[in-house]
Amino acid sequence: MAQAGGTGPIGPYPARVGDDDEARVAYDRLRRRLLWTFPSGLYVLGSRAGDERNLMTMNWVTQVSFEPKLVGVGIEKTALTHRLVADGGVFTVNTVDREDRAIVRKFTKPTEWDGEASTLNGFAVHEGVTGAPILDQAPAYVECEVRNPVDVGGHTFFIGEVVDAAFQKDEDTPVLRMEDTRMSYGG
Repeated sequence: MAQAGGTGPIGPYPARVGDDDEARVAYDRLRRRLLWTFPSGLYVLGSRAGDERNLMTMNWVTQVSFEPKLVGVGIEKTALTHRLVADGGVFTVNTVDREDRAIVRKFTKPTEWDGEASTLNGFAVHEGVTGAPILDQAPAYVECEVRNPVDVGGHTFFIGEVVDAAFQKDEDTPVLRMEDTRMSYGG
């Protein structure tokens, strides 16, 4: 059985695939390619626990309820951001301007905080009402307090209630989607 994080073929397999390892690998590849076609946004998630802050590129974000306004984010358990969201109980979801697509590569590893300049990896941030970082150049953001963490295997799906939201650029600013990049995550 493969480990969490996509290190090999993972079942279950439909009966038509059979028990052949080669067939299972081929099916797993097909399934990943199909799942990569699901439309998905690309975001920068802000997190904070105590004095520790981080921004992380992510795409597993969705609204899960209208009343109350709830947003869910899937975070890999081995990520620094997972610990910060679990311990701090807050997160921000920052949209990314399509013209700023290169910045998402700046947040694929833990970031460096400069408190004097109020930057993470050199990008200006400000604190939201919960203290979680908001990317200054984000077209918009939602800020959430965790209401329900759900264990989903190699990730935790943190469900947060929206406690603040704002546009920082024009509402019509085109935002980045996974398909606008050569990045892929999931499947």
